[in-house]
Amino acid sequence: MPIGRTFGLALIALAACLCVPAAAQDYPNRPVTLVVPFPPGGSTNIVMRIIADKLSELLGQQVVVDNRAGAGGTVGTRSVAKSTPDGYTISLGYTGTLGVGPSLYPNVGYDPRKDFEPVGLIATSALVVLVNPAVEAKTISELIGLAKREPGKLTYASAGTGSGIHLGSALLAHMAGITLTHIPYKGSSPALTDLLGGHVAIYLSSLPPAVALVRDGKVRALAVTGPQRSPVFPDLPTVAEAALPGYEAVLHYGIVAPAGTPKPIIEKLSVALKAALREPDVREKIEADGAELASMTPAEYAADIDREETKWSAIVKLSGARVE
Repeated sequence: MPIGRTFGLALIALAACLCVPAAAQDYPNRPVTLVVPFPPGGSTNIVMRIIADKLSELLGQQVVVDNRAGAGGTVGTRSVAKSTPDGYTISLGYTGTLGVGPSLYPNVGYDPRKDFEPVGLIATSALVVLVNPAVEAKTISELIGLAKREPGKLTYASAGTGSGIHLGSALLAHMAGITLTHIPYKGSSPALTDLLGGHVAIYLSSLPPAVALVRDGKVRALAVTGPQRSPVFPDLPTVAEAALPGYEAVLHYGIVAPAGTPKPIIEKLSVALKAALREPDVREKIEADGAELASMTPAEYAADIDREETKWSAIVKLSGARVE
């Protein structure tokens, strides 16, 4: 090969190597879209808007929340997987979309391990096991005993087939060796309404809406589903300590970008996210929502996504859940 051509190719290669750091240094120079693959409203959406506002301050460019709902969050998540990997389209990474969706839907259109660059985890959120006051059980152990005496008689509500609430309930039933009857609803609000009305016996609720209902005696709280007790219900045991060692049903959420997004840009986003989570006002708002902050590096979050998909895909299989 002629020397001049060799030198020219070397310059091109050098320029290609230098362009990524330069792009990261200038990033972002226009607004960033943060896709939340669920409808507006709801606790997760509120948390992501808090994060978006703080990232806007830290990055010096507006981070705009774009709600792209559909198919349990998989529609919006798939659109991000297919977006240009330049750091200007990022997404909420959620247990339902990265841990559950790939095995729940036959053609989800993305691989949670291969099609995303993890930026970092934001928080985890446990649930609380609620029963209608007409149910005799005062503890998880008593609830399990009641279900064993009358297999299939006790009903539990969920926010839909394949939701974290559904699968958390299915895991509880599986580990306890009991049969419960699943009643799926189109969202948490109607499910909780029917629990209050006595049309269903059990519901695994997110923490914030449960506080006033428990305090007013409209429902009875038996346990929380996390690995440790929740500050929201400090006197409630975990399901694991009260009855089922090893039981845990916790939702994880963070931020991901399309695969191929330059590493310096991922690092810049990661640093900004960690800084946002250190802000007292952000911590206060997230914890008030019943979540627990859980900052992670991109590599740690990648390992977390792998564990979550492995765990929840197995639960989807044992529950028999499938959305065609």
